[in-house]
Amino acid sequence: MNKKEQAMREEAWEAIIDVLEDGYTGYYCDLHHEVFNTDYYTIWTDEAKKALEEYDVWKAIEKVQTYERETFGEVYTDLSDPVKLINTLYYIIGEEVLNEMMNGVEAWTENWNNVATDETNAAILKEVK
Repeated sequence: MNKKEQAMREEAWEAIIDVLEDGYTGYYCDLHHEVFNTDYYTIWTDEAKKALEEYDVWKAIEKVQTYERETFGEVYTDLSDPVKLINTLYYIIGEEVLNEMMNGVEAWTENWNNVATDETNAAILKEVK
């Protein structure tokens, strides 16, 4: 894992924690969508290009292609657009981090299909911190 991927994983971890600490009220099964699909990692082309260079452009393309083919049966992301590519990459990394973070977290597993509450958010945070 390179430095950029590690940094993106840490940012994803922090983003998940922030949403839960800020009183997430949606369904837990929608948490990934809320954190990684309602905002952008970046909207700036130059920033996206720099992040992709740090990550390794070819590795990013491969990761996005593999994920989308396995998940959707085809590639939907415009791989020639650095902003779309880095945002999709962050979305994928966010899913990986969330799955790793919540692996074995009882409060998460038991409440997957439930609406979030402050009590359950606190229980999840206690287990993952």
